[in-house]
Amino acid sequence: MIVAAVLFAYAVLLGTLAPRLLGGVRWMERAPCLGIVVWQVLGVSALASAGMAGLALTVPTVRVGADLAQLLQACVMALRAQYASPGGAAAGAAGAVLALAVLGRTAWCAGAVVLHIRRERHEHREVLDRVGRHDHVRGVVVLDHDEPAAYCLPGRHRRTVITTGALRTLDDEQLDAVLAHERAHQAERHDAVLAWAQTLALAFPRVPLFRTAEAEITRLVEMRADDVAAEHSGRLTTAAALLAVAGGRTPAVGLAAGGSTAARRVRRLIEPHRPLSRVRIAAGSLTAVVALALPVLVVGGPAAAATQLNYCPDGTPAAQISTMR
Repeated sequence: MIVAAVLFAYAVLLGTLAPRLLGGVRWMERAPCLGIVVWQVLGVSALASAGMAGLALTVPTVRVGADLAQLLQACVMALRAQYASPGGAAAGAAGAVLALAVLGRTAWCAGAVVLHIRRERHEHREVLDRVGRHDHVRGVVVLDHDEPAAYCLPGRHRRTVITTGALRTLDDEQLDAVLAHERAHQAERHDAVLAWAQTLALAFPRVPLFRTAEAEITRLVEMRADDVAAEHSGRLTTAAALLAVAGGRTPAVGLAAGGSTAARRVRRLIEPHRPLSRVRIAAGSLTAVVALALPVLVVGGPAAAATQLNYCPDGTPAAQISTMR
């Protein structure tokens, strides 16, 4: 019971406090990759903690240091002892419902998100194949439209799309920056990162962590692609290119160089570049490792320590079995 309570409390704290502490912090803009990892790890940690809390209630962890036969005997006796009482049976049932609800809801929403994205991409690719023309030199699909816009359609049959308006507006260096931005999205599979964030936000919309993480990751993946483009073409050139295509309308299923975050990203590129210090990078990385490892340690630590103790010799009655939840 103690293990389950600690895990559940940890999941609640992450789900409520992490967005308040980390939402919109400036250091993530200086290291978008690290920021993306931190938000992903926090989401996985909160989800895993809630699921493992349910499992800890459902299946008692038996402390035994004997051979396999005695371990199996102890497990059976511990389960029988727990479910023999109304309180133990109720706790076990509640734990099973919690674990199955977390796992089932996540799996269902993941499937829904993936199917929706695949269907939308397939339909949009068909439209592009009908109305666009392939520029094999640049490796893009060109759409006849006066509005400057550029976006990529990620996935197995990826496309990089640019309008004739953008081709007229951008010079060669700016065009290279925009294309580098879109190819960074594809190479680093930002679509998969966003799909997972959307899954958690859809599955548990009332949890502040998942809502904030989706918004922050959406912003950070664009900044990461900006950084790749800036390494290729320079920060000021990339900023000018983003400004030129910022107002272009793009499909929701695509990842665009412009969009609602373009103004803040342009200011970020114009401002003096201040990379995150090694100390802060190490601190952020340590935070991610601790957040991911803590639920495992809460569950596995006491059980691992208890394997050195023999709590179930032959003939020990069920009432004397020491169990942990």
